[in-house]
Amino acid sequence: MILEPEIETLPWPEQQRLDDAPYRRQLEYLFAHSPFYCEKLEKAGFSKPPQAGGLADIAQLPTTEKDELRATRTDNRPIGAHLAVPMERVARIYSTSGTTGTPSYIPLTAGDLENWVTTSSRSYAAAGIGPGTRMISTYGAGPFVAGAALDAFSRLGLCHIPVGSGNTERLMMAISLLKAQAIACTPSYALHLAEWARDRKIDLKDSSVTHLLVAGEPGGGEPAMRAQLEEAWGAQVTEAMGIGDISPSLWGECPHQQGMHLGGRGVVHIELIDPDSGASVPLTDGARGELVLTHLRQQAVPLLRFRTRDHVMIWTEPCACGRTSPRVRCIGRTDDMLIVRGVNVFPSAVREVVNRFGPTVSGVISIRPANKGVKQSPPLRIVVELAENSGLADGLAARIENEIRSVLVFSTAVELAPFGTLPRSEYKSKIVDFSEARPQAGQ
Repeated sequence: MILEPEIETLPWPEQQRLDDAPYRRQLEYLFAHSPFYCEKLEKAGFSKPPQAGGLADIAQLPTTEKDELRATRTDNRPIGAHLAVPMERVARIYSTSGTTGTPSYIPLTAGDLENWVTTSSRSYAAAGIGPGTRMISTYGAGPFVAGAALDAFSRLGLCHIPVGSGNTERLMMAISLLKAQAIACTPSYALHLAEWARDRKIDLKDSSVTHLLVAGEPGGGEPAMRAQLEEAWGAQVTEAMGIGDISPSLWGECPHQQGMHLGGRGVVHIELIDPDSGASVPLTDGARGELVLTHLRQQAVPLLRFRTRDHVMIWTEPCACGRTSPRVRCIGRTDDMLIVRGVNVFPSAVREVVNRFGPTVSGVISIRPANKGVKQSPPLRIVVELAENSGLADGLAARIENEIRSVLVFSTAVELAPFGTLPRSEYKSKIVDFSEARPQAGQ
């Protein structure tokens, strides 16, 4: 289902041309209303909007780091210097979890919220759900931006069945009694549900579920993980991706499963950069880099060239579904990345290689770095959980080590663990475990 065909099938070069005018207006708005960007752009040599140019010139402007925004927060200014409207105009305020301290607050005007719901609606519709679909959501949205994505369900005419996290039995009962056809959850939780059902001799292939919409972490696009989930559920897996500071469910995958389409076209401008140098990477088919996003129509806390830390691969060829926007697959987050003797290691890429050894392995792994921090010395320790009733396969650890070395070009020390010994998560899985790591010198 294409929610807005006149927008989503527009040739991409035409979309870029149309986006130039709102981008220029957004720059004018930043200079007029954002203390943070007035100072930041002036320090970079841009004291007036015309000096910044249009979209064709955007790469000359500085990127925005999340830590920069945090640094401007005070008790008297809890949102930060990038707040660009009086509080009287704010319609809703979301927040991050605040696991590293005070939460980051994300205010929205009524217009900002409408942009978020529109973007999320396009992204979810891409999965093939529509009016009348009974869909279970497992996200305990609460104060988090996922709440705005849930608003999109009403826009699509879905029958929304919110279950939240932490109650697997209630979720399974809802599937059984209400005949839910779609579930929105993280890929790791979908895997946990499949194991839960198998332990109780429940065949999920006999259930009413035909769509698994996974988001919240990389994994849904990994071929082995996707195949494992589709085999267990007898349902199609599509993934979505967003980022709280910009928009939830900004990207959504269609049934052709060739990457996530940009649902925020006309609302958000996308770029790729080299994560090390910051240099612009052209948006060509097969390009890889860090995703950088710019608001085109935001009012409360508009962001310019925001570094998402999501490392993605991009496709620019039109999809068979008719949508014409670029598509992405998230390879991993650059702030989760480890460096093993000069090699960039994304935890999700390690899991993808390990999952090639299914069904002997369960799909759950734990990376155990020896030292705290990004840089690690080889071999990198990886605990791989075996599948249920698989036993200890002779030479399996060595075969996994050899495959990782061949594909990802770094050495590992693989340990095999019995099924069920590694932790599961009902929300985002934690692949890297620093609990046994030693502090680095100087810490």
